[in-house]
Amino acid sequence: MDIKKEETGKIEMLFGHPKGLWFMFGTEMWERFGYYLMLGIFSLYMIDGWNNGGMGFAADTKSDIYGTYLGLVYLTPFIGGLIADRVLGYRKSIIIGGLMMASGYFLMSMHTITSFYIALMLIILGNGFFKPNISTLVGSLYSEDSLKSKKDAGFNIFYMGINIGAFICNFVAAYMRINFGWGYAFAAAGVGMLVGVVIFILGNRHIKSYDVVKPLQEGDMSTGKILGLTVLPMFLFGTLGYMLPGNFLGSDTNDAFIIGCLPVIGFFIYLAFKSEAKESRAIKALLAVFTCVILFFAIFHQNGDALTIWAEDHTDREMSAGVAGVADKVDMAQIVVNNDLVSMKTDAAFGDSILKLETIAEKMPSASVKEIKAKKDYLKNIEIQKKSRMYFSNLPANKIPAKGNSLRLYSTELYQSINPFWVVLLTPIMVGVWGFFRRRKREPSTPTKIFIGLIITALSALVMVGAVFATNDMTGKASSLWLLASYGVITIGELCLSPMGLSLVSKLSPPRITALMMGGYFLAISVGNKLSGMLSSLWEKFPQKENFFYLNFGLVLAAAVILILMLKWLNSVMRENNVQ
Repeated sequence: MDIKKEETGKIEMLFGHPKGLWFMFGTEMWERFGYYLMLGIFSLYMIDGWNNGGMGFAADTKSDIYGTYLGLVYLTPFIGGLIADRVLGYRKSIIIGGLMMASGYFLMSMHTITSFYIALMLIILGNGFFKPNISTLVGSLYSEDSLKSKKDAGFNIFYMGINIGAFICNFVAAYMRINFGWGYAFAAAGVGMLVGVVIFILGNRHIKSYDVVKPLQEGDMSTGKILGLTVLPMFLFGTLGYMLPGNFLGSDTNDAFIIGCLPVIGFFIYLAFKSEAKESRAIKALLAVFTCVILFFAIFHQNGDALTIWAEDHTDREMSAGVAGVADKVDMAQIVVNNDLVSMKTDAAFGDSILKLETIAEKMPSASVKEIKAKKDYLKNIEIQKKSRMYFSNLPANKIPAKGNSLRLYSTELYQSINPFWVVLLTPIMVGVWGFFRRRKREPSTPTKIFIGLIITALSALVMVGAVFATNDMTGKASSLWLLASYGVITIGELCLSPMGLSLVSKLSPPRITALMMGGYFLAISVGNKLSGMLSSLWEKFPQKENFFYLNFGLVLAAAVILILMLKWLNSVMRENNVQ
């Protein structure tokens, strides 16, 4: 591509794409830096002990909160998209959402149960205003006929920005957490979000012409009526689900979330059947794809929970001597030691000893700066003992260091960077592959790309089956290469599906409700995320862990089968709307 500035009509171009894309690329990169920094340490933070700065939740509580948070954070875009379409416009919504999320991350740095839940609420609401509207703006950049063929590539580039942020954030998270504690890591997420807001404001002149509040058309339902028919019933149904006896879906929050979503799902179905014929077919096609997207994200977003636990407990994370030397210089290594305490023969004796140390820590004075540092160091040492015992529990005897020695480990957070690393590496390749087929008039349709993505995602679960067998029935640890391979496979599937889903919504949505339909797409992700948490909660219930991954394989394969049965119809709707 030509590096110099180009002109296509009134649209300023850079590197073959509208200049506004690059400002939104930077905005989303820093927004996702904050989001994935928080998400990468979220599960670990929740199960870490209170005295060590964590929340001290039980494993099942952690999975429940994780799934509910992921579900709600993608449920609110439905509301945010509607308000942007009808009232605020996209730019105001994005800025408001960004500032709310930044406030939430800063609140997460305060170690209280109240600030924890208020922070989650702010992030959930902020994402609702931010996420659907920046994606809608990206699609709007390609509204001219001369640019429509570049829309899939534009979303691929935008998606790469997401993952650059997701890649670098985990190194920051590990450094801040190891050296300063959880609070500083969450504060770094807030700083990243603020940087994203500033970049967006700086790109205003390249974006503002696409920010159009869409007036109501004859027959359209008023904003108040939509909210009254969806938001109010959502809360009522959610409350009913929470109060129902029996926990049909595993917990009160699961029941509340899924049942609470029913009125919103019903609204989109109503919208599909109420619209005029051509719009109706387009909306129905989108809803059909959304159904398959749910199962993809149910599997994909286990990377922040089940696969994080796999990295923590079942992966050989020892650094080589060369890497350890560098990591020590920048304080990026997680240390585990072998001493008399860690090597105690029984868990009961070890637990009693740790309890005595924690009792001493509680009584330590912390009035002066020196006393505070001494207490933090003491607590950090206790945590090293606990992590060491856990890490050595399934490490082969020949790999455990001699008494008095230690190992340097890759921090668990860093494994969250594998997926975005693959995205950054593979995105140019995937863009090139689709471009190759496009030049030969053989590029697959967007629904076909999504089908390919589902098949490849299913294969990633089989890679983890191999990882389980490599542990010799969970008595040892698997090489990090298994996670590297699994993430590599699922990333190819992700690049065929996730940016293509955004592109499909932009292509098929009636222009007057584009952000609302983008919110519907994120609603599908929301349900998938909640299912992800529900699936992750089953981890402990599978004594043979390969069956957990076989279940993941079967669910994604089922989604692929559903989609291929609809593929002919979906492609016909695409042709009817003159899009590929």
